[in-house]
Amino acid sequence: MKSTPLDAIHRSLNAKMVPFAGYEMPIQYEGILAEHTAVRNNAGLFDVSHMGEFWVTGKQADEFVEYATTNNVASLTPGQVQYSTMCLEDGGIVDDLLIYKFADRYMLVVNASNIDKDLTHLLRVSKDFDVEVANGSDGIALLALQGPDSKNILSKLTGANLDNLDFYHFGIGDVAAMSMIISRTGYTGELGYELYHDPQDSALLWQSLMEAGEAFNLAPIGLGARDTLRLEMKYCLYGNDIDEDTTPLEARIGWAVNLDGSDFLGKAALLKQKEAGLKRFLVAFEMVDRGLPRNGYEIYAGDEKVGSVTSGGQSPTLKKGIGLAYIDKPYHKINTELQLDNRGRRLTIKIVKPPFVNKKTG
Repeated sequence: MKSTPLDAIHRSLNAKMVPFAGYEMPIQYEGILAEHTAVRNNAGLFDVSHMGEFWVTGKQADEFVEYATTNNVASLTPGQVQYSTMCLEDGGIVDDLLIYKFADRYMLVVNASNIDKDLTHLLRVSKDFDVEVANGSDGIALLALQGPDSKNILSKLTGANLDNLDFYHFGIGDVAAMSMIISRTGYTGELGYELYHDPQDSALLWQSLMEAGEAFNLAPIGLGARDTLRLEMKYCLYGNDIDEDTTPLEARIGWAVNLDGSDFLGKAALLKQKEAGLKRFLVAFEMVDRGLPRNGYEIYAGDEKVGSVTSGGQSPTLKKGIGLAYIDKPYHKINTELQLDNRGRRLTIKIVKPPFVNKKTG
């Protein structure tokens, strides 16, 4: 198991450590409910240094990233971030990712569990382009400061103009006298920032942020609350809600697919799927009966199996069970009531319009 540069700090805080994507990571400190609430009401600090970062450089960097990912890369200007997916020839999702557009290069931020697979995929695709793809993951650490008070906290440590940093934009600036990428992004639905920095600076950066955030009740947050926060926003989790057997259209992230633009890997298959008509969709649902949905639970319309849960659990904000599931057409429509098989017990669920919790990112 690998560890992040903050391993000693996590253990000093008595974090519960678990294996995740090849790393030992904190799943919780005080507890998932308390940490979730801290991010929704105040602010939380996440160590997400396990995420992967690739650098793409070369004469055909623009063309390569445009072809390797599904969104409209040509629309980006330096300083912008874009959510996208990478697909196989058949339209299956290799990974979802963030694309950072620099003046002379790109940074691709990928899921920790997919670093090796993604790199192999990108190197294969890059053979037809004059580009270099380099794995920079070991040289970059990442902290996420998220919550309504995140701007107030970060402004105490940086001279960067946070008022001019729009959502899904980034810049290079100093935080606590350390140079790093300051990005207005996150995985919680709250106002927040992601700070890409030198791993040697991680401990000092963490301590500086925690001290600056003391007046705002800033709390360390583990992977457990990270999952409940993203679920309330219907943000997909790779390996659960999306994978190589699902397409962006089925997952309802078609807004990250530019079918009207340049060619990209998997485009022909996605066009064919769209023209033929989709047979299933990723939907949000809430429990009507008491109970908690879990990954893999089957969903029925009467005696007919019509889907299965991909993510589920208790919503700390709504105080009820919520989940995501792939549901066959036409049972995917809003307000449709179906039955969840919870270990032999049939519980009623209702399809709802996402997100479960309406939040503002700024």
